[in-house]
Amino acid sequence: MSILHIVNHPLIQHKLTIMRNKDTGSKDFRELLNEISMLMGYEVTKNLATVDVSVMTPICETKKPFLATDKIAVVPILRAGLGMTDGLLKLIPFAKVGHIGLYRDETTHEPVEYYCKLPTGIEDFVVIVVDPMLATGGSSSSALTFLKLRGVKDVRLMCLVAAPEGISYVQKYHPDVDIYVAAVDEKLNQDKYIVPGLGDAGDRIFGTK
Repeated sequence: MSILHIVNHPLIQHKLTIMRNKDTGSKDFRELLNEISMLMGYEVTKNLATVDVSVMTPICETKKPFLATDKIAVVPILRAGLGMTDGLLKLIPFAKVGHIGLYRDETTHEPVEYYCKLPTGIEDFVVIVVDPMLATGGSSSSALTFLKLRGVKDVRLMCLVAAPEGISYVQKYHPDVDIYVAAVDEKLNQDKYIVPGLGDAGDRIFGTK
């Protein structure tokens, strides 16, 4: 069964509270999202496999842990997921980056795909899907489905704020995918926005509203 990981470190919660404030501008919002993404990255990657390798220190030769693979990819769900990408790349600078473009139909609230570009050989990568908001779960679930259809076996979902409805939806259709969030909020409103949430993450990142 999918495991929900709530990354409730005090620094993350502090930064998230500033992001929730409607008076926080796009510049600060982007910087805080970047910082939180890097901090959450430690939790998302803590179970990456390692192997012991020989290394010569200034004192002697020794065997110490080293990542077993460099095939790690960050896949943001466009457009808001872009705001989480740089934070993870600071932590994993060698990671490849793919993109999945989805938008939510304003009438049906269902996700619609318009773009998908992934690293070659993605089926052999550890893939971290990022999107700030896990609301209905439709977009995230669709992105995970697209990746699995392309052979991806090790995939994790990392979001900033989630609604219980979105968590349940993803767990129903992807029980093998662990979910990492900084906060689980109260509910969705009638417009399918997270309450209390932080508004439209994409608009706040890019200053488009």
